Amino acid sequence: MAWARAGIVLAAAALAAGLVISGGTSADPPAPRGFPGVLPAFMVGPAGAGLRSRHDLRAAAERDRRWLERAKPLGEAAPGWARRLYRRSLLVLRGLVDRNGAAVAGARPGWAYVWPRDAGAVAIALASAGYRAKARRIARFLLGLDLGAAARFYRGGEPVEGRSAQGDASGWVAAAARAAGIRRTEDVKSNTRPASDPHLGLDAGRVHDRADYQEGDAGDYLGNALAAAFAAGHEVGTRGVRADGTARRFGTARGLVRVAGDPASGLDTSAAWAVRPFARPALYPAARRTLLRLVAERGTRFGIVPSEGWHGGGDPWTAPTAWCAWSLAALWRIDRRAGRQHAAETDRGAALSLMADLRRAATPQGLLPERVDAQTGAPASTTPLAWSHAFAILAIRELWPRAQR
Repeated sequence: MAWARAGIVLAAAALAAGLVISGGTSADPPAPRGFPGVLPAFMVGPAGAGLRSRHDLRAAAERDRRWLERAKPLGEAAPGWARRLYRRSLLVLRGLVDRNGAAVAGARPGWAYVWPRDAGAVAIALASAGYRAKARRIARFLLGLDLGAAARFYRGGEPVEGRSAQGDASGWVAAAARAAGIRRTEDVKSNTRPASDPHLGLDAGRVHDRADYQEGDAGDYLGNALAAAFAAGHEVGTRGVRADGTARRFGTARGLVRVAGDPASGLDTSAAWAVRPFARPALYPAARRTLLRLVAERGTRFGIVPSEGWHGGGDPWTAPTAWCAWSLAALWRIDRRAGRQHAAETDRGAALSLMADLRRAATPQGLLPERVDAQTGAPASTTPLAWSHAFAILAIRELWPRAQR
C-alpha cells in the first residue's frame, strides 16, 4: 500500500514540480484536446488529468499499484533509488500512452505528439519491463504511420505540419517492432492507416538529406545512419565493418562524430545507439571510446549534452545521459562475458556515474525533465519526458537484472 499512499501525497506535489515548465514555439500548432488515457495519480493538475476529489486520487493510486505489480522485478542488488526511479518511470510511460498505442512525448502543448524515436524507445522499455501487450500497441501504431510525411504525428496518426521527416524514424520503429515481437510489417493492422511497406515508410537512401535527433538542418548524421541500417535489416557481423561504411565515414581516432567526414562536428552521443538498440558489434570499440570520452570531458553533475558540437547551450539533457548509461551498461555485460575485466569495470563505472547524474537531475517527485540547468539542476524544459524515462528503465534493467532461475 506504500505506493498507493505515495500516489496520493505526490498528486498535489506534482503541481509544484512543474509538469508544464517551458516549451513549444509559436510555430507549433495547438495540441489536440485532452491527453492520453489513464494518467497516474502524481500527474494530476495542469496536465489535465481531470481528477479532483480525494476519492479520485485514491482510485488512481490503486490503479498505479496494481499496474506496477505486473512489472518484471529488478535484481536484489538494485539500490532503493533505482527501484523508485524504475517504478516512477513505468508510471510516466503508462500515463503518456493512449489506448490506441499513441505514445506522446509529454503531457503538454508542443510535446503532446508522437515522435517515432521517442515512442519507439517507450515501446522497447515497456517490452523490457514485461508489458509486451502495451509495447505491441505502440509498435502497431508506429507501423501504421507515414514516416516520410513529418517528424511528429497527432494521436490519431495524422502528420503534424512544421517539421519534415527525420532520418532515424524507420530504425526506431523497426526496433520497437522487434522488441514487441512483431516480425512482419504486412501482418500489422492499424486503426489509422494501412500498414507500412518493408522499408517502414522511409527510403533508407534519403536519410542523408534529413535532420537527426537534434532536429536541425538536414545532413549525413551518425544517428540516422545507424537507425537506417538497422531498419534495412542487414546482418551484423563481429568481424570487420559492414558494407555501409559507418566506421569509415564517421570514425576518428577519438571516436564516432556526428557528421560523416567532418571530425570538427564532434563526438556524438548517438554513438551509443550502435550498442543499443541498433546493435553493431563491429562498432562497439569505437562507440565505447566515444562514450567514455564524452563522460570524462563533457559531463556535469546532472548529465551530458547531446554532442561535442551541440549549439543549444550548456544545460545537460536527460535522454542522452540515460541512453549512454544504457549502452555502457550493455558493454559492461558484454566485456564481462568475454573476460575483459578491466574494460567491464570501466564501462560499469561510467554507466553508474551517468545514472548518479540522472538521479540528481530528477525532481523530488522522481520526474525527469527534458533538460536541466547545468548549475542548479532545476528543470529547464518539459517535465516529465517520456523518452528520458524510457531510457532510464532500460539502463536500470541492464545494470540490475534479476538473476535467471
